[in-house]
Amino acid sequence: MSSRATRAGESGPDPLPRSFYARPALAVARAVLGRRLVHESPQGRAAGLIVEVEAYRGADDPASHAYRGPTPRNATMFGPAGHLYVYFTYGMHHCLNLVTGRPGVAAAVLVRALEPLEGADLMRRRRGADEWRRLARGPACVAQALGLSRQHDGLDLTRGPVWIAARAPERRGLPTGCSGRIGVRVGLDRAWRFFLVGHPCVSGTAASRRPRLDP
Repeated sequence: MSSRATRAGESGPDPLPRSFYARPALAVARAVLGRRLVHESPQGRAAGLIVEVEAYRGADDPASHAYRGPTPRNATMFGPAGHLYVYFTYGMHHCLNLVTGRPGVAAAVLVRALEPLEGADLMRRRRGADEWRRLARGPACVAQALGLSRQHDGLDLTRGPVWIAARAPERRGLPTGCSGRIGVRVGLDRAWRFFLVGHPCVSGTAASRRPRLDP
């Protein structure tokens, strides 16, 4: 079966092109909100609407994995753009990022939350959870719900089996908000977290869900 045929269905059309990702992380972070992230796995298709993200850069961003330069762990973050950067953290969780920018200059967008669209039952089995709004709420939950792990690090988002569908964003009429990033100890002055204000699947505390609107 061709890759195009595999992608046929509710989450079509084909993936976004590499040019979408070959831009600064802040631009991609804003543009990716409301788009469909899909994983076509052997267990089935799971897809969700991206409702919360955070942007990270390299040498000028102390909160970034790439702040001190390339390592075997963060090599994918240095490009080329349009690949999946998956890392393992706290000895138990995986988190997924979209690599952006130009090759050799580390930048990525962390996917923090999804609204489940397809494969909700599969997500429930993977997560061991039932409540719809919490199936992919938080970066570790996103990776677990989609069935992604370190073995998926470096996958080409323009080819699959993980991709973002090239269709218009669906933002449910919600404004885009921004705030400081969550769960980091440095770089707290940077409002590089973007999300759909009022969406029930957005993670964080009540205070973090009351941001300023992103201009």
